[in-house]
Amino acid sequence: MIELTIYSRPGCHLCEEVKATIQRAIAVSRKPVRIDEIDISGDADLEARYGTEIPVLLVNGKKAAKYRVTEQELRRVLDARHG
Repeated sequence: MIELTIYSRPGCHLCEEVKATIQRAIAVSRKPVRIDEIDISGDADLEARYGTEIPVLLVNGKKAAKYRVTEQELRRVLDARHG
């Protein structure tokens, strides 16, 4: 299973765009994926680490993207990390 972690905060339009892109990419790829969304707004440590880069996407614990990712880029990452 591929684990995706999204660091975001409420009201972040780029975060909403990345979440929509993730949903489209996993629908096409049909790979087993688990998604964890982490709201950084209530955690000072996460705000310090990711606050200026959100959304941040980790794939299996490794940073794969920040700010934006295209559906094609994400599908390539999912293909590379699957199995």
